Amino acid sequence: MTSERLTVIGAGLAGCEAAWQAAECGVPVDLYEMKPTRMSPAHHKNGFAELVCSNSFRSNQIENAVGLLKEEMRRIGSLVLTCADQTSVPAGGALAVDRDEFSDMVTLKLSKHPLICIFREEIKDIPTSGTCIIATGPLTDDGLFDSIQSVIGRKFLHFFDAAAPIVQAEGLDMSIVFAASRYEKGGADYLNCPMNESEYRAFYDELVNAELGSVKDFDKETVFEGCMPIETMAKRGFDTIRFGPLKPVGLTDPRTGRTPYACVQLRRDDRSASLYNMVGFQTRLKYSEQERVFRMIPGLHNANFSRFGVMHRNTYLQSPELLTRRYSLKNNPNIFFAGQITGVEGYVESAGSGLLAGIYSAGKILKKEPIEPISDRTVLGAMAAYISDPQIRVFQPMNANFGIIPALSMRIRNKKEKNLAYAERSLAEVSLFRDTLFETMRKSI
Repeated sequence: MTSERLTVIGAGLAGCEAAWQAAECGVPVDLYEMKPTRMSPAHHKNGFAELVCSNSFRSNQIENAVGLLKEEMRRIGSLVLTCADQTSVPAGGALAVDRDEFSDMVTLKLSKHPLICIFREEIKDIPTSGTCIIATGPLTDDGLFDSIQSVIGRKFLHFFDAAAPIVQAEGLDMSIVFAASRYEKGGADYLNCPMNESEYRAFYDELVNAELGSVKDFDKETVFEGCMPIETMAKRGFDTIRFGPLKPVGLTDPRTGRTPYACVQLRRDDRSASLYNMVGFQTRLKYSEQERVFRMIPGLHNANFSRFGVMHRNTYLQSPELLTRRYSLKNNPNIFFAGQITGVEGYVESAGSGLLAGIYSAGKILKKEPIEPISDRTVLGAMAAYISDPQIRVFQPMNANFGIIPALSMRIRNKKEKNLAYAERSLAEVSLFRDTLFETMRKSI
């Protein structure tokens, strides 16, 4: 244990994970969160680790890169994954959570940790002494934005992100809506709104011609492909969304006994099954237009919206020029970054960057540096290597994927078998990293 304290700015997924990991290594942590004193455009509640978009952490299968990333984090002792697993709701092969229970659990665990002090106040300047982790997310602005700008001396990059609407179960027409997962994978965990061809054509025409809401600083559609607004995707072609979020494959409409022409899926958003997220329906339509157009979907004609979809600007660093594989600044090893501000994209990826930043910053404070960076043959390590690779000239936000991991030594043609081989190799590397961590810093994990 040390008397030197780590400052963590921001209690989103990355900041919470970073604070927990450092404290578990024996480092006292001061965790700062500006809510509820000040709320960002995307946040609505006071708790930590608020999920502002979907309630899904995506695939839970290790032959999928984000599923493997979750397993890597579990084996190192992730706070976020522990809480997500304990507050999960049925979602087929994915990990989805009751967002309020999840946030409450993360907040409670951090508040009870003996080495973590929580401060509900806004930080406008980077600390001039000591070690800090900046995990303020892609909506960082005002004073802290200017302070970061003065330290890095470079401009940020940005794109626009969107969230999907949430509807109440009580407004759904269950004579039309049916429960099922595609190919019966994971049980009947989704609600499905089937469309025939004429219903889809009418919906499509209204969707692509609906009025958009204004978004501050939005001059052109610079959007992240993984969270593209449904109307933007639809404008790419009549069948684009029908082969995307509205794909009907693997589903059978019990009314007809046939595969629908298109199908909108709803994913449970809370444990009591009173709220459902419209899967893939990120949007920047005006609220009134969302209500009008989305009620054209069969089964949603009387839908009650608990939250409409929103779009907001996301800002991130030109990380390959600025950051190391330990998520610290190349020109100032006392300053670490974590989360989407680094250019990782997604809930799990953000938490994963926080996990590593927390461990590496703790190692620095405890004079255990240099902790050997986790192998880039893991998803955790590959993400860190990607955001710090100076050879990348056109840097864009990145989700976990097998494409950024070094190739296997053997050639395997079957995709599932190949990905399982990646997973086996990765988890062996994670065990080595975890064992080294245990020996050098942790009494227990």
